[in-house]
Amino acid sequence: MKERLEKMLNVKVLEIEEQDDKIVVYVPEDQVRIAVGSGGAAVKAAELVLGKKIEVKGR
Repeated sequence: MKERLEKMLNVKVLEIEEQDDKIVVYVPEDQVRIAVGSGGAAVKAAELVLGKKIEVKGR
């Protein structure tokens, strides 16, 4: 799943936490804006593909 998220969000994924109803994705602090995308478009698209909510956090 890590490689798939990296391609969809276009950033390096450091860690993934899978919870019941969502996935928490940790990316480098300076790449959070890229991962979220314009107006949240990248995250919304990834949510549709994976069928779970995605939360992006920086590290």
